[in-house]
Amino acid sequence: MREKPNASMVKKSISPDWRNFIVTKRQSGQASNIISGQNYRFTVLTERMIRLEYSTDHHFEDHLTQMVQNRNLGTPDFKVYRQRNHHELEIVTDYFHLYYKGGPFTAESLYIDTKYGYSSYDNRWNFGQPVNTLKGTVRTLDEADGVVPLEEGLMSRNGYAAIDDSASFIIENDLLRPRTAIGADWYYLAYGHDYFSCLKDYYQLTGFPPLLPRYALGNWWSRYHAYTQDEYQKLFQRFEQAGIPFSVAVLDINWHLTQIPRRFGSGWTGYTWNHKLFPHPERLLKWLHERGKKVTLNVHPADGIRAFEAPYPTVAKHLNLDTTAEEPALFNLHDDAFRKSYFEDVHHPLEKIGVDFWWIDWQQGTNLSTHSVDPLWLLNHYHFKDSKQRHGEGLILSRYAGLGSHRYPVGFSGDTIVSWASLAFQPYFTATAANVGYTWWSHDIGGHMHGQRDDELALRWLQFGVFSPIMRLHSSGNLFSGKEPWNYNHETAAIMREFLRLRHELIPYLDSANFKTHKFGQPLVRPMYYHHDEPTAYEFNQQAMFGSEMLVAPIVKPQNQRLKQSKVTIWFPEGYWFDFFTGLRYRGNVILNVFRDNHRYPVFVRAGGIVPLNPYPLSDPTPLPKTLTIKLYPGADNVYHLYEHQANCTAVTTFTWDWHKRRLRIKVTDPNQIIPKRRILQLHFIGVTPFTVHPAPTIKNNTSTHKQRIIFIQNAGAAFDATFEHMALAPQRDLVVERLFDKLRRAQIDYDLKELIWQKFISADSKIQFISFLNTLNDQELATFLYEIVYLM
Repeated sequence: MREKPNASMVKKSISPDWRNFIVTKRQSGQASNIISGQNYRFTVLTERMIRLEYSTDHHFEDHLTQMVQNRNLGTPDFKVYRQRNHHELEIVTDYFHLYYKGGPFTAESLYIDTKYGYSSYDNRWNFGQPVNTLKGTVRTLDEADGVVPLEEGLMSRNGYAAIDDSASFIIENDLLRPRTAIGADWYYLAYGHDYFSCLKDYYQLTGFPPLLPRYALGNWWSRYHAYTQDEYQKLFQRFEQAGIPFSVAVLDINWHLTQIPRRFGSGWTGYTWNHKLFPHPERLLKWLHERGKKVTLNVHPADGIRAFEAPYPTVAKHLNLDTTAEEPALFNLHDDAFRKSYFEDVHHPLEKIGVDFWWIDWQQGTNLSTHSVDPLWLLNHYHFKDSKQRHGEGLILSRYAGLGSHRYPVGFSGDTIVSWASLAFQPYFTATAANVGYTWWSHDIGGHMHGQRDDELALRWLQFGVFSPIMRLHSSGNLFSGKEPWNYNHETAAIMREFLRLRHELIPYLDSANFKTHKFGQPLVRPMYYHHDEPTAYEFNQQAMFGSEMLVAPIVKPQNQRLKQSKVTIWFPEGYWFDFFTGLRYRGNVILNVFRDNHRYPVFVRAGGIVPLNPYPLSDPTPLPKTLTIKLYPGADNVYHLYEHQANCTAVTTFTWDWHKRRLRIKVTDPNQIIPKRRILQLHFIGVTPFTVHPAPTIKNNTSTHKQRIIFIQNAGAAFDATFEHMALAPQRDLVVERLFDKLRRAQIDYDLKELIWQKFISADSKIQFISFLNTLNDQELATFLYEIVYLM
């Protein structure tokens, strides 16, 4: 919703002098939202966003830039005043008031007041001054071992932000080149705490994130290791035998020649298969495709195409190189001829034998001067464009290059150190990246290098990866650092397999969120303050919403060895929240310590939540599933849209869950008939009492447990409209008892103490009585551990 400043937020302003008020008029060739004068130009893009330009030669930039793709954001309402109160110009909307005294833009000559009033003294932005925002992201986490400084973002608690686009290059006819207009080119945003609207308008300005291919949302296997072809096939056969699904197979640098004659320099750049390791690469890629895997290869393009490379003769012919002197094709994506040969002679032949997309591992820095374009931008732009043209759905794995990079997903965050500190930073880092629209981060799940063997750390990092935008296991070439589940102890390995399957179960939910990001600008992972404008939402910055229905609070510290549980302090917003794994119901508006053993992870679904899952996680993730499990949670009304896409076609299944009337309606809109015929929906109702359905659907089966009640609908493409009589929130005494017994069973404490706690709980007449008993234990750690059970009573 649009956030209008209320009376308490709006600053008192001087009554307008109507003699000096000027209605903006369309000038020759000028849009009605542009106000220009001697060397300046202001463009009111929305009522909350304005562009600020100053040029001494009156040369303003109208091309697209690396950040900006569209400046036609509608017809905003605003007023313009000239020559008033010692200002040459004032521009006023419902959200900001701009003052300009004339001359070059300086902190004194140009300033803007926001009308929100979140601060008693910090509601004014003077031109050029930094704004303290809620941060954004950073180019890389290479060698990070914990917290790294982040760049500023678009959102701030003071309600405004500013972006300097003055030095960015321009895009003309889909080609990238340095800009020629010299001067100030800034954007001021005054969106208050309406962060969703801020992000959506930013996407309107800069381009919406593209739609990811469905397979990108599954598990990726990646390792910096010199596999042989036989070893790689046996690895994936073992994954299949263990029931571990992967959708993407990543081959790191060793797929190509790395040991090369010294006269050619480094072996990091390469495009020639290492036939000692991969004697028949086309057979390997075909074999992987037959098993539903997509393939990406790592490339470091900095050294261009040298004479030892397999495609060199063709490249040399097209670029007129001196082959006798082994003249290299120097890397230069600015050059049309090189760029054409780079793709057509080098990359496309590899794609023809089965490479689906590229991992662009550019580590050679940024642009060399302000008169050139960052090579990383060139690589991301042209590779993504080429991928989209050839495959319909573009995809690359590359590095973040600054604002606007969200148009080229997905991002590779870099080579982190294997440590709890690295894991602890990534949840905050991932969620906060939404503040610059960069929503598809891919981390080295488990960490890349160094560190030490720690099964618990590996497990908790993997579980975080399952609830991350992209789930890509990765490790260094150290012989002992592989992330294969069977490398860990038996319990850890079993839990890893379970969670890797869960990731593929979640693909319908993830892909629907993928569509919402692309179409509506709603990120999959978003900070809590996007939904709740209160101080606590900013304080708890490691937990985040995961899509529209789920809250995830990652475990980022080792467990308490005495209790054999990991503790996370969680803020539950107002309403009920259901544990995704157990169905236990938590009352919101509370800060609570929750404890989880290795088998469980703090994931909660809001009351009324609707979560679509694929019950067959070992199936190929690309086709739309014939059967869906729909988890429905009681306690609140909800409308959930399940978006599914295939070949540029979209189907929408709308679930309208009227909890107060106990009514569920399902409507399918599928004009291109991409949903499988006679789809089956398994409706899982979580945490409710027994019920009867009217009218009764076509029921294949009907089962129930104390955790959920299930009905099966065949031919789910038809409309469904039913009420559920007698349905209510189920008492959860049995679940709480089960949970307490499990917690006590695992705890490394005295048996007699366990028995005492158990008997006191079973016989307690009330919460107060059990709490009084806990206070007599004189054991704060144990009391805190058990209070979660008290809260659930």
